[in-house]
Amino acid sequence: MKTGFAAFRSLKHRNYRLFFAGQGISLIGTWMQQVAMSWLVYRMTGSALLLGVVGFAGQIPTFLLSPFAGVLADRWNKRNALVVTQALSMLQALALAALVLTKTVSVWQIITLSILLGCVSAFDITTRQAFVPDMLEKKGDLGNAIALNSSLFNGARLIGPAIAGGLIALMGEGMCFLLNGLSYIAVIAALLMMKIESRPLQAEKEGFMSGISQGFSYVFSFKPMKSILLLLALISFAGVPYAVLMPMFAGKVLHGGPHTLGFLMAASGLGALGGTIFLASRKDGLRLGMMTPVGGVVFGAGLMAFSRSHSLWLSLLLMSVTGFGIMVQMASSNMVLQNIVEDGKRGRVMSFFAMAVMGTAPFGSLLAGGLAGRIGAPATLFICGLCCVLGSMVFSSRLPSLKEELEPIYGQREII
Repeated sequence: MKTGFAAFRSLKHRNYRLFFAGQGISLIGTWMQQVAMSWLVYRMTGSALLLGVVGFAGQIPTFLLSPFAGVLADRWNKRNALVVTQALSMLQALALAALVLTKTVSVWQIITLSILLGCVSAFDITTRQAFVPDMLEKKGDLGNAIALNSSLFNGARLIGPAIAGGLIALMGEGMCFLLNGLSYIAVIAALLMMKIESRPLQAEKEGFMSGISQGFSYVFSFKPMKSILLLLALISFAGVPYAVLMPMFAGKVLHGGPHTLGFLMAASGLGALGGTIFLASRKDGLRLGMMTPVGGVVFGAGLMAFSRSHSLWLSLLLMSVTGFGIMVQMASSNMVLQNIVEDGKRGRVMSFFAMAVMGTAPFGSLLAGGLAGRIGAPATLFICGLCCVLGSMVFSSRLPSLKEELEPIYGQREII
């Protein structure tokens, strides 16, 4: 295959092409809603703490429910489960749109709907990650498909916030929620059009809690898997909550409005898109595992520098750097985990991945929102970035022993 097309080799699979197209449309709507939600809360309250509370409410269900979702993902028909979760997400977005467009929305309603969406997302994220191999006829393209998923997510993060910024200024936040609700039709249609080979589901020989316990033992008895997940959890806790502080930087530090917030989020998405295309063009899975601490350092250093910037153009450049770093760190971690996990435990391992990436972030959002209210958003973000850098450096010091454990598995599965 020509080098120019190597980064997109997973698109030769029909099922994955359908997913890529449908999910791409839906994710643009998702990012529009995320930007509109944060701006709506900031406009209504002007409170950094409440920004953190809304972020916490939307993500804490992932932390609490992911272990259960992982066991079910190993037992359910994954495509049917995803159709249900996407339909429920659509209803949440349309309900939010109705409240905003009729001017009856309140903060407690936003928090309630965020919790409901978080409950659905706990099952959706875990099942969607475990579903990726089912869409591919050739398992050698798994790493590429994971990277393309990340590029899809970040391509949408580039487009969605930019559209949201303009729509909010022209028509208000409600239109963003409405368009997001309609965008779910595309991914639901794509799922229904797929032709998935029937695979035997895991027999329910073990009890539900026993399944969770076995997944926990499997993950934390294997040092590389445990180390990757712990670093992911640290970066998600300390670094990812930067997003809840963006309205404060856009409004108070850079003296802009919703369009400035859209530009900042889009710049982060542009950098992340570059990171995922970089990963998608590579085939050496072992080296990708080694990139996880490098991505963490780049992300953390980018946050530290961004926290000191008062120039819009410099801030946009630094947001691109942070986007590149966080996506290299998280996507390469996902690729390593998906390559080394046993198929019968994939759902449970992906549930721990979801907990590490999404489940710890709400605690960080709450802490960042509260801390920013006391010491300011710039100082808070600098501390967050520093934690990411230090954690990545500790992980890097353990690479030699992790490499020794990964090499035999990669060799056995012909990944390298």
